[in-house]
Amino acid sequence: ERRTAAAEAASAKSLSRVQAKAVRMLADLRDMQDRHGEEVLGDLLRLDHSTSQLGLITDRLALLMGGRSSRAWNRPIVMESILRGAVGRIAAYQRVRMHCSTTAAISGYAAEGVMHLLAELMDNAANFSPPVDEVHVYVEERTAGIVITIEDSGLKMADAAMRHAEEAVSGRATDLASLQGTRLGLAVVGRLAAKYGVGVSYRPSSRGGTGVVVLVPPQLLAQQRDPGPALTGRTFGGAARVPVPGPAPAA
Repeated sequence: ERRTAAAEAASAKSLSRVQAKAVRMLADLRDMQDRHGEEVLGDLLRLDHSTSQLGLITDRLALLMGGRSSRAWNRPIVMESILRGAVGRIAAYQRVRMHCSTTAAISGYAAEGVMHLLAELMDNAANFSPPVDEVHVYVEERTAGIVITIEDSGLKMADAAMRHAEEAVSGRATDLASLQGTRLGLAVVGRLAAKYGVGVSYRPSSRGGTGVVVLVPPQLLAQQRDPGPALTGRTFGGAARVPVPGPAPAA
């Protein structure tokens, strides 16, 4: 038991170093994009995206091991940037189409958690859809909070599979030894949802696949002095740049 605990501690320490390195690499790449010309911008953007995917993977492992994200925000982040930040962390970002008409912002302390939670759900939706089909994300502002719906066009999820997914995102303690594949991401969703009081539920999608409904409660929303231009129902896709978060404070 002591040997296992020592191994876990060593793994967590090594992982935190990888997390910090990924954050530093991302900041350096964003700086290079500002300093260099168009001839290298495409290559830098591809490296930027790969580094963002690495950050998602390392943060996923850290959260499953009881650690925390490598990134933190010290100001509110508007929903457009939350969505773009989430999409930019998944491999199939070009297939995601987002529909957002709110200028609401997530408080800084919860922004990274919500962004990571959405990235995991978008990644899962893309993985279970045909490689040529789009994943659609809809955002609505309601009295109960911000409602985000993620819909894919994959095969309809069987009742048993939907129950397993609901269990995974419930936030209840999960034996990591029983997790594999996409369930790792859903287990992270469950932990983040429980931490921030976010609701996550599944239902059949009107597009033929599966829909995931995320409810961000009002207590996670912040009043933005300057929320930026409203999107007015605009549809957009792709992984645009978002501000680079600072590293999370040392434990």
